[in-house]
Amino acid sequence: MIERIVVVGSGVMGRGIAYVGAVGRYAVTLVDSNETALQNAKNEIEVIFKKGIQYGKISADDAEYARQKIVYENDLTKAVGNADLIIEAVPEMASIKRQVFEEMEKHAPKECYFATNTSTMSPTEIASYGKRPGKTIAMHFFNPVHKMPLVEIVKGLETSDETVEVIKQVAVRMGKETVVINEFPGFVTSRISALVGNEAFFMLQEGLGTPEEIDKAIKLGLNYPMGPFELGDLVGLDTRLNNLNYLHEKLGEKYRPAPLLEQYVKAGRLGRKSGKGVYDYTTEDELVKK
Repeated sequence: MIERIVVVGSGVMGRGIAYVGAVGRYAVTLVDSNETALQNAKNEIEVIFKKGIQYGKISADDAEYARQKIVYENDLTKAVGNADLIIEAVPEMASIKRQVFEEMEKHAPKECYFATNTSTMSPTEIASYGKRPGKTIAMHFFNPVHKMPLVEIVKGLETSDETVEVIKQVAVRMGKETVVINEFPGFVTSRISALVGNEAFFMLQEGLGTPEEIDKAIKLGLNYPMGPFELGDLVGLDTRLNNLNYLHEKLGEKYRPAPLLEQYVKAGRLGRKSGKGVYDYTTEDELVKK
């Protein structure tokens, strides 16, 4: 029975997972060694609660209950000692995930389940960083976590059926729909999303249209809720580039990143988090297209 969840990494995804975990009435510890990042996460979670109350997504009483379920901690060793489930939500780099999983393995209870929030990487490989492959799985949440309804659950080579069922129950209690798939690079959603986002950059590079026109065409013509540039800026263009590099390595030339995307990342135009990506976010909260 899962009741105590530790989320490692307080970035955009980690803070969102902590929020839906608390709303699902789990006891949640959000861990990050960076105190500034942890405080920023706490502030952002509070904003989500306030907007949820304002728009009728959650009652004031339920929000207050959920607030009390979240603990903020900068010591991973201390945080995982009595965890039932640890969800790793650090950047999509094998070296970082390895370091985190090795620490998790040292200090987590033997019965604890491990999950990685990854959009492309192998849960089998990540499970090898610890010593419990049967209890290790991928939970691919989507950004923004508190709004997006899906969790893509990805089985590694040795993930047990019991682990799959436990993680499905966790996701449902968090208010999510689930799909369960077998491991293959990029899973389902990231393979499609990466292709669309990369092709949009090739279109922009070729002068086919402006970002506004390309986004509008995809939204209205294909019924996407967000255009590929809006989504890329939200997720982070560096994250998108990392995913494409991984898929290019694993699946071949069709995932080779567009040179223009690489240029944007080199220029520090990473999207909303840096204030500027394809669009400029420096003057107001809404898109300022330049």
